[in-house]
Amino acid sequence: MKDFLKKREVTLVGLIALLFLAVSLRSPAFASLGNLTDILNDTALLIMVGLAQYLVILTGGIDLSVASIMGLSGMCAALVNKLDPTMPIPLVVLIALGAGLAMGAFNGTLVGLAGISSIIATLGTISIYRGAIFLMSGGEWISAHEMTEGFRMIPDAKFLGVSAIIWYMVLVVLLFAWFMNLTRTGREIYALGGNKTAAKYVGIKDKKVNFLVFSLSGLVSGFAGLLYVARYAAAQNDTASGFELATVAACVIGGVSIAGGSGTVMGVVLGAIFLGIINNALTVINLSPFFQMAIQGFVILAAIVANTIMAQRSERLALARRVL
Repeated sequence: MKDFLKKREVTLVGLIALLFLAVSLRSPAFASLGNLTDILNDTALLIMVGLAQYLVILTGGIDLSVASIMGLSGMCAALVNKLDPTMPIPLVVLIALGAGLAMGAFNGTLVGLAGISSIIATLGTISIYRGAIFLMSGGEWISAHEMTEGFRMIPDAKFLGVSAIIWYMVLVVLLFAWFMNLTRTGREIYALGGNKTAAKYVGIKDKKVNFLVFSLSGLVSGFAGLLYVARYAAAQNDTASGFELATVAACVIGGVSIAGGSGTVMGVVLGAIFLGIINNALTVINLSPFFQMAIQGFVILAAIVANTIMAQRSERLALARRVL
């Protein structure tokens, strides 16, 4: 029972409940079904891209280009929809997925095959992908009136009274849970992040795994970029700018070790929901949105400190058991 209560997911559920209660007491409208639905709709994209980031962080790397991939994939889809409104929506979706996968594979080639540090490689591709957005669009936006209704309804279509973006998020979460917990490749990702040297000795190919995680990160980010542009009915040069910080925050808050090898899908989901509630609460209690970035930074720092303390405590307990 004590071990269960010490799990990060249980702690997060408690913090979310306390935060929810505190804000509800200040503003009862916060607890309304409509507002809760808005929070889940707003957080769905963060959950999806947070899981993409989680894959990379598990290997001990980081993908700083997820927001740029979202922006370029969304712009590709919006441009195609604008230039050929008769193109079937499934084909538009495939174009966005293909663009995201291609960019992720390029990152994976730099990191996995060329051996470049992930932070250096993705710092470079941030500028490449943002520059490509500008060149592709000519510096112009694509607005709602230039998009077809079918395109705009991709994230907003209702099924059983629930918007499609939530169903997409649920599907992505289930696929990640299956992949990480029930496949050999998922276990290899954990093993590589936990101990690269030991992983090599048991036959895990780090280049292959790194290429795979960045490719999957790009694929999910590409899909999220399409949903982002369609939901807000605007494709801009700075689409999703700053989103990469939020994805790292969701992972770290959810208990994913920034050094790799440790973390869960549910932890990332709860971390994203925690951030979503904070961002929504700031609006409900009439605090400036400029507080959001500062609060995210503070929460990341606090989570990293908590993760470090917990890791050191676990090491001391393991050492004590060996001595005994």
